[in-house]
Amino acid sequence: MSIPSPDGDDLVAIGTDPAAFEVFYRRHVETIGRFVARRVDDPHTAADLTAEVFLAVIDSAAGYRPERGSQLAWLFGVARNVIAAEHRRVARQLRASTRVAGRRLLDADDIARIEERIDAESAARRTYEALRGLPERTRALLELVAVDGLSMTDAAGALGMTPVAARVRLHRARRTVRLALTHPALVLTEGRS
Repeated sequence: MSIPSPDGDDLVAIGTDPAAFEVFYRRHVETIGRFVARRVDDPHTAADLTAEVFLAVIDSAAGYRPERGSQLAWLFGVARNVIAAEHRRVARQLRASTRVAGRRLLDADDIARIEERIDAESAARRTYEALRGLPERTRALLELVAVDGLSMTDAAGALGMTPVAARVRLHRARRTVRLALTHPALVLTEGRS
């Protein structure tokens, strides 16, 4: 059961009763509109924020506690929260645009160079994709031998496998990667031991 306020409004009801909300809205829209207009300088933003205040009122009306203050004080608190949220949003947007503003925009030549670089690196991307398809220990073995330059025996020891098992895994892994590079559409199924 909600308690009627001294202002004549049942705030709990405005969250569920459109007629109660309309009465509340009509009573306070001018006051809140002026409150918002003193804090923002764009008419569209002022109108949007005023509407957001009353949407927030609908959502939070059940949380109003008369012992904490008058309805008007509560309403101004809601309005302050909505405006503060807008100021935070604008500040985040400004920080993001400032980070981007210091960067040079790409012209047609820059885009062409980047596209050429992407095309030139397509084999490397396919290689990485093929490596990602290998089991983790097999990929680690291949990297230890091919990238880090370890001998087969040292790489096998680092991974806790016998040199013979490492040799077999490495042979399968190389064959799988070669197959993936020559036939990129094939799914990697070999070398998964």
